Amino acid sequence: MIATPESGASAALALCALVVLINLASLAVAGLRIGRRGKPSAFPADAPVSVVRPLRGLESFSEETLLASFQLDYPAYELIFCVADASDPILPLLERMRAAHRHIPSRLILGDERIGGNPKLNNCVRGWEAARYDWVILADSNVLMPADYIQQMQAAWRGKTGLVCSTPIGAQPENFFAEVECAFLNTLQARWQYAGEALGLGFAQGKSMLWHKPFLEARGGIRALNAEIAEDAAATKLVRAAGKRVHLVASPFRQPLGRRDFSEVWSRQVRWARLRRVTFPLFFAPEIGIGALLPLVLTGLVVGTAEAALWLTGAGALWYGAEMALAARAGWHRGPRLLLAFLVRDALLPAIWASAWAHTAIVWRGNPMDIRPRDAAPLGTGPSAA
Repeated sequence: MIATPESGASAALALCALVVLINLASLAVAGLRIGRRGKPSAFPADAPVSVVRPLRGLESFSEETLLASFQLDYPAYELIFCVADASDPILPLLERMRAAHRHIPSRLILGDERIGGNPKLNNCVRGWEAARYDWVILADSNVLMPADYIQQMQAAWRGKTGLVCSTPIGAQPENFFAEVECAFLNTLQARWQYAGEALGLGFAQGKSMLWHKPFLEARGGIRALNAEIAEDAAATKLVRAAGKRVHLVASPFRQPLGRRDFSEVWSRQVRWARLRRVTFPLFFAPEIGIGALLPLVLTGLVVGTAEAALWLTGAGALWYGAEMALAARAGWHRGPRLLLAFLVRDALLPAIWASAWAHTAIVWRGNPMDIRPRDAAPLGTGPSAA
């Protein structure tokens, strides 16, 4: 316990109450927004769509996510698969899928084009340029597409839309740290994505992106997304500069997780945090307050009374109960260990936040890179820098 004047204790309680209320409000806004389709779509009916999927390596659910590409219930779409390495182990599975679904137009593009430091963008460039249709979806390999995937993307298109996206939702966790990944992806990151969009602050997410190809071509094409180390950050800034908005699908798409270990969860969350810090520092700075443990524990230490401890315990129960309610409302993963996953997530958040400010290097799919802004001085990178 830290001895503080009564005014200091009151200020600590008031600040903590504000943080709790902001987070509860974000959960409520996300709960109201998710699943709501809103205004009628401005997307042209039955317009043909090109779906570009960059692939690299075999993943736990590769067969399931790849097969879903060929089972979309849409009258006119083509599939373009981009694989950088001709020896990639995903290729035999992909070729079997293509042979079994010859009625679905599909193409394979081998070899990437190095336009910058983003390996996924390098892999997508040739696929984007090969797309025959004016409407193009860029979809990551681990997105599990429902049969109405294209229709759900189209339904979110409005007159002021520049881009439609979906944040990933963790599903099918097979061990505890996969549930921690769900705690990060679902009721934390997806919640803030939807709350922000509802307030007119939509941010792009690279997992699933629906573009009107002429719109992006008029602004430099897919190569313009190389303006930032993360293509979703570049997309957000490009769309806003054009006076348009980023909109999210009504219900985000799932990403099967399988098994995760601590190092995978840590490295992925640190990488994303460093990218957010570099590309949107003013929005990243308040992230220190998006987990319950830090404000509640610090306030308890500062105030140090039994009454405050009781109030803080109630606030924590309300906070985590609201997260559970959002998961239930949205149909996301729930289970007896999810509360413990919330606690582990929130214990990691301050360290992740601090690491994002302390370092500017990441390793992305085996590629070491520096992520400081493009106008900053170059910094040498290597595996030990991440």
